[in-house]
Formats: sequence, structure tokens, C-alpha cells
Amino acid sequence: MNCNAYEWLGAHPVIEGDAVVGIRFAVWAPNAKEVCIVCDRNHWKHGEFYLNSSNEGVWTGVVPYLEVGHAYKYSIRFPNGEVVEKADPYGFYAELPPRTASIVFDIEGYHWNDGDWMTRRGETNWYEKPVQIYEVHLGSWKRPWGGRKYHTYTELSELLINYCVDLGFTHLQLMPITEYPFDGSWGYQSTGYFAPTSRYGNPHEFMEFVDKCHQAGLGVLIDWVPGHFPTDRHGLANFDGTALYEHADPRQGFHPDWNTNIFNYGRHEVRNFLLSSAHFWCNKYHVDGIRVDAVASMLYLDYSRKQGEWVPNQFGGRENLEAIQFLKDLNVMLHGEFPGVLSIAEESTAWPGVSRPVYDGGLGFTMKWDMGWMNDTLKYLRREPVHRRHHQHELSFRSLYGFTENFVLPLSHDEVVHGKCSLLSQMPGDHWQKFANLRLLLGYQGTLPGKSLLFMGGEIGQWTEWNHDSQLDWALESIDKHAGMKRFVKDLNHLIQNHPALHERDHTPDGFAWIQADDSVNSVYAFGRFSKDGKEKLVVVMNMTPVPREGYVVGVPEEGFYKELFNSDAWMYGGTDVGNAGGMPSKKVPMHGREDSVTLTLPPLGLVVLKAEEPPKSSRDFIKEQAKQIR
Repeated sequence: MNCNAYEWLGAHPVIEGDAVVGIRFAVWAPNAKEVCIVCDRNHWKHGEFYLNSSNEGVWTGVVPYLEVGHAYKYSIRFPNGEVVEKADPYGFYAELPPRTASIVFDIEGYHWNDGDWMTRRGETNWYEKPVQIYEVHLGSWKRPWGGRKYHTYTELSELLINYCVDLGFTHLQLMPITEYPFDGSWGYQSTGYFAPTSRYGNPHEFMEFVDKCHQAGLGVLIDWVPGHFPTDRHGLANFDGTALYEHADPRQGFHPDWNTNIFNYGRHEVRNFLLSSAHFWCNKYHVDGIRVDAVASMLYLDYSRKQGEWVPNQFGGRENLEAIQFLKDLNVMLHGEFPGVLSIAEESTAWPGVSRPVYDGGLGFTMKWDMGWMNDTLKYLRREPVHRRHHQHELSFRSLYGFTENFVLPLSHDEVVHGKCSLLSQMPGDHWQKFANLRLLLGYQGTLPGKSLLFMGGEIGQWTEWNHDSQLDWALESIDKHAGMKRFVKDLNHLIQNHPALHERDHTPDGFAWIQADDSVNSVYAFGRFSKDGKEKLVVVMNMTPVPREGYVVGVPEEGFYKELFNSDAWMYGGTDVGNAGGMPSKKVPMHGREDSVTLTLPPLGLVVLKAEEPPKSSRDFIKEQAKQIR
């Protein structure tokens, strides 16, 4: 297993003294008849700068007088005599699309200033820390004035980082920034597995972006796509005139859903290419984790295929054994070499042990997206409230599997595209109810066990679904209801961070207990969240109808005064301000299998978070007297 092939494959400056005297090239193309470097210096003509072949199928050579910043391609003569120009699979930088050449870049030389962050990261147990992810497409988050299409990495270092920190997110997740030719793929059809897209700047500028994120206390995750790659002629497809990176048999090597090629994970050089890419981003760019796209398509040989359109494994099964081993190797490498780095799987099936360690029989990911939660929750909340009483189980069903994996609860870009509408527009009811339902959705996501992910635009209640060709509708921030939504997300994020009960036990069942999950008549849910030391006990109550419920009795874990920490119906969020006057004392009235209970006013389409604590001394006697009268 070679995880740093990028150190010698690709284009690297040759330095003598303080001067660059040429560029050393190395490319794997075992079936090629000839490999040349074509560039401006030879007018992009095959036949001047030849590389030499080795027994391993790697072509190498030094081209004198080329410099950092020069564009180049490999000109490869295929076995059939055809000559095709290819971008460098290990290229560190590329021309701005639609141009497709690689650019020589000295990846070294950036001075990092994130030592404190990197040290802390290596010592952090992310299972017990807040992980609140803001998913972003850099090209359509915000766009500049004056005719330029995109903000640069440098400009985003100020705009985006400050925005995320202010809203209380702990991590940015960037939709793929590995170089890609077609804007409409959103980066999921990559041709440059070692190059940050030049749309926003050069590699050092992306390093600076990550560096500044870390200095601001913000982690950086990147989408990474080892499941497939595009068929573009300048890319990996048919690289040396043969199926080199992909399978030759289209039943194994071609993806019918995306019209892309599938990597041949059984080939050592291909596995090393992908492992080196993941290593590269963590090593050279200090990224804090990778979210692996479309894991299910890698695990199953019959994924999206009919009978007869796929090839069984050696045992006659549908499992892709080579891909499974690759994913295990990937996670062992990442967690072994980069302590504190997260690996997150987008895996949409019930494959067991995705986020269990490899030594325990799992795939080794840190966490897994809970696609079931996302589907069930959105299905429930899209229903008119009057019908929700017939579907109470759609939310409580998660109890059957909620701790089988280390879950991230995603409300990602996939839920606001292709005619699905924005999250706000998916909510039922009138204008007010839509906002209340969205606050309810995000509040439920934030208080349920599991880390959370929100795609950009959800925090301001965007009406239209995401369009990669434009920016978010920032004018909405000046409208009260939308400003209230943004304030709600900010306060919710800080609530999660400030209360251990809402993050320390996200992946263990002892941090959560249903209190009430069966009241389908009123469409009410209640559950408890508990800190690791057991000292903090929170109660979360949700009213899924637009009808306020006065005198609603909820069982609580212990006697005490239950302070209302958070109310999604507060006026500052655009709500009706129905609540509990700061909190309520418990009563010795058994309810929901508990000895004590509180009597609450539940806001319409609202969520309240209560904390068990003693009242301030000045009001303790008053509370005791009030409690006696209630009893």
C-alpha cells in the first residue's frame, strides 16, 4: 500500500542551488507506445520532449527550462497508434475550465499558522464534541459584483469563514473542490484528484483558506469521490489506450446512473492512486476530514443494475470485495496517520458496521450519514399537521437503529435540487406555518442524538431550490421572518455547543431516552438528553401541530425547576412567543413512567428545551410556594 505516490509521480521542480533548472515528470501508462510532454515551448507538438519507460510502466524524464506556472499535458501514443493528450493524473494545478491542461506548481513553500489547531485536533474525541456542519458550494454561496463569476479562495477566507463562525458552525463541508471540467456536475465528476479547482485560485491560496479556517476555530471537510470518474477524453478514461483506471468490462467499469467510469479497485496502482489522493489532502492541505460520496455504489456490484448487467464476485455474491477492502485500507490509513481526521460515509443502505472499526469487522468510517432519518423526517414534516397523527411512528422508528452507527443527520444539497424545492418551500401550511415547521425541523435535527449537517441557504429560509449558476438570495436577510430563521440557527448551534447533554453522548444510547412518543392524538413527542457525567438532564418537547397546548403534562427525570433554555416559537425567531415564562417547577405527579412531571404550555409547531436545575435563591421560596399550590 503506497499512500504518497504524489511525492514522485506527476510534475516536480528540479532545483539546483536556488534555481529551478527543469521539471521532472513521471506518469503511469504501461501500455503506451510513446509518452511526450507537450507545452508552449514545443508548440504542443508530439515528438520533442520524450519520456523514458521503466519496467513498471512508469514513464519518466526531466524537461529542462520548463518553470513553475507552465501548462503541460502528456501526449500518449496508444497501442493502436493514435496520439491523445492527457492531463496529469497527479497534477497539482490545472487550467481554468474549459481549458484542460495541467500546470506545473510547487506544492511546497506555504507557511502554515495552524499549529495550535492541528495539535488540538489530534487530541480531540469528536464523538463527544459538537460537530455542526455547514455544507457549501463555493461557486454559488455568494458571487462578486463587477462581472466576475466567482469569489476567490482569498476573498472567501474573509466572507465565508466569518459567516460560519458567527452562526456557530464547527465545520465547513465543501462540495468537491478537486478539479472538474463541467460546472453542472457540482464537482462530483473529477478529473484532478490532486488539484484544488482553479475556479477560485491557486493551491497556495486554498491552503491559506484552510489555514484561516483553522485559526478561526473552524474545521474543513471536503467531498471526495472515489466511486467513479468522468469519461472526458483528457482525463483518466482509457488513459494509455486501455482500461487502466477502470474495468474493461462495462458491467463492472461503467456507471449507468451517471455515465461515468468505475475505478478498478482490484488493481494495486489504482488503489494507491486513490489512497494517495486522500492522504494528499490531509497531508498537504491539512483538511480535517473527507466525506466519501456514493459509498453504496461502491459496495454493491449490482448497484442500479438489472439481472445480467453485473458480474458476481468470486463467491457468486453481489458484494464488491475489492472496493470493501479499499475502503477499509482508506480508513486504517487516515485514522493511523492523521489523528483527529474525520471520515464520513454517504451510504444509503443498511450495510452493517460502516462506522465500526476495521478491527471490529467494520468499514472503519468515523461516521455515516443517516439517510433513513432524513427521508422519514422530511416525509413526516411535508404532511399537513392534521394528518400527522396517523404517522407518529415515522419519527419514533429511528429508535430501532439510532445507535447501530455513529450517525450524522444530513439536510444536504441533495434535498433541495431536481424539483424537490427548498426546505422552506417543502413545508406545508401558510407563510407562518412554513417558517414554524422549518424551525421545528432544524430544532429536531439539532437536539436528536447525532451530529448535524445543513446545506447553505437553509439557515436563511431560502424559498427557491439551489441553483449552482447563481448565488443564494441574500436579500432575504433583510426580511424579518428570514432574519429570525438565521438567528434561530445561530442560537441553536450555540445551545448545542454550550450544553454537553446535546453532544457528548450522540452515539451512545445512555445519552437519550424517549419520554413520550405515542401521543398521536396531539402529535406530541418528548425525549431526554443526558450529559456524560449525568449531571445535565435536558427535556425536549415538540408539538407538531399549529394548535397551542396548555396544561400538557410531561414526565421528567428528576425533581427540580425546569428552566426553558430554548423555544423555537420565540418572537425573535419569527414565532408567536407562546412559552412557559422562563420555566416551570416539577410536581410529584407520576407521568410517562416517571415519578415527577411538569405542566407545560406547548407552542404551536414548536420545540422547547428544558433543563433541570435549582431556581435562583431569591426565587426559590416563591417557587416552592407555587409548587405547593399546584399540588
